Amino acid sequence: QVQLVESGGGLVPPGGSLRLSCEASEFTFRRYAMSWYHQAPGKERESVASIASSSESTSYKDSVRGRFTISRDIAKKTVYLQMNSLLPNDTGVYYCKARSIATLEEYWGQGTQVTVSS
Repeated sequence: QVQLVESGGGLVPPGGSLRLSCEASEFTFRRYAMSWYHQAPGKERESVASIASSSESTSYKDSVRGRFTISRDIAKKTVYLQMNSLLPNDTGVYYCKARSIATLEEYWGQGTQVTVSS
């Protein structure tokens, strides 16, 4: 069974940094496209960063481009989201998603809370 476990969230002042981690288990990591989603309080969940399964091609939501970086360590079956220059609007729960390139099935982690506040 596919499991994703996020970690690394917390409370950080504006302008600070955090690195989120998402560790995967029980599947061939390189066969999945990985994404990070952000759900702000009272709003819909939306994608902020993605990394392709077969390459290191990445994409970002406009509001985080240049501040956030998604990366992947295949050997550790872990995807990261480095978040710099954090803003209060970045507050919310961050979720990791894996999408199979073969079946298009999607799997979600439980989320990790990020709070940007002074």
